[in-house]
Amino acid sequence: MATFTRKVPEGDDRERQVCVDCGHVAYENPKVVVGSVVTAEDGRILLCRRAIQPRLGFWTLPAGYLEMHETVAEGAQREAWEEAQARIELDGVLAVYSIARLGQVQVIFRGRLAEPGFAAGPESLEVRLFGWDEIPWDSIAFPSVVWALNDWRAAGALPGPARQNPASDVRGMHPLPAEGAL
Repeated sequence: MATFTRKVPEGDDRERQVCVDCGHVAYENPKVVVGSVVTAEDGRILLCRRAIQPRLGFWTLPAGYLEMHETVAEGAQREAWEEAQARIELDGVLAVYSIARLGQVQVIFRGRLAEPGFAAGPESLEVRLFGWDEIPWDSIAFPSVVWALNDWRAAGALPGPARQNPASDVRGMHPLPAEGAL
């Protein structure tokens, strides 16, 4: 088993995990999260109530970590199926968010139900369509879900340039309050 130590490799500018025997650098890079704001024909938005931690019982978009050997679009469609048993069509990238405190890059698409029907997958307690005024804002799981919903609403029907973190949280450093504080 190799032994690693933290040091600044030659030609680099930050500490990394470096093998003491061979000098291999084990880079630690952000994880990619993919998901989508999915709408029905009537404009209502598909949300999933989480059956897992973190934020068990809170509402989120169908989203999750990108898997090896899939594109970001394939990953977003897979996540919609896994979490909401929904087949979706994608209409372009809505936003790319940087969540520095978690080491995440989130690629959020505009999506729409490609066929009728959806149901809770293994990571969801329930899945529902919400009109804008029905969204349970006090029970949204993550700040980036709020950002994505607001960006979707602000963008209107036409795809445009991808949105980014709001100016109030440009580096994605501000989590939601603790679960009991909502």
